[in-house]
Amino acid sequence: MDIRDLDRRAVLASVAMVARIGAGDLARPTPCAGWTLADLLGHMTAQHHGFAAAAEGTGADREAWRVRPLGEDPPAAYAAAAERVTAAFAAEGVFGRRFALPEFGDGAVFPAAQAMGFHFVDYLVHTWDVARSLGTVYEPEPGLAEACRPLALAVPDGGTRLAPGAAFRPALRAPAEASPFAEILAFLGRSPTWDPVARSAPGRSTDPEIQ
Repeated sequence: MDIRDLDRRAVLASVAMVARIGAGDLARPTPCAGWTLADLLGHMTAQHHGFAAAAEGTGADREAWRVRPLGEDPPAAYAAAAERVTAAFAAEGVFGRRFALPEFGDGAVFPAAQAMGFHFVDYLVHTWDVARSLGTVYEPEPGLAEACRPLALAVPDGGTRLAPGAAFRPALRAPAEASPFAEILAFLGRSPTWDPVARSAPGRSTDPEIQ
């Protein structure tokens, strides 16, 4: 399937989940270590703008990736960023471009399809992060987890995931007979039993956190 369609479907699901966020939810803990829901939403919004800039040819400018205040209506700001990135990915000739992704290192560039794959993995999983922060569940549309699985399992594991600013925590063991999505979550350091109520009470949870 076209990676753009897969990514678009994942992003639309994230928009629907983010739309559930109320002002009183922004201080909630998330599965991302040390981040509130406001922090996570700021990161997700900034990454949309950064990937859109990469698709447009200006991704090497780190300013394009900067986290900015979300204003009075964070879900609306997020939806606008999501619309921008899906439009940028759908632009004519985009697959002939190379995406500058400076968060991978100075001068780092990737083929368009590979960069879109990174974005797809991130937003399939970040939608789960938002859902868990809100105390609800998220299951991807049929076919999305299956398409995402080989991309997610290609993410390097090991000590680099313990470095400051690492995108993911070390992989966890997936439950027996795990679904493709549960396998993705475990490999990217997410515990399916992470609970926001337990996390907000010190000492009540031993689940690993991710970032």
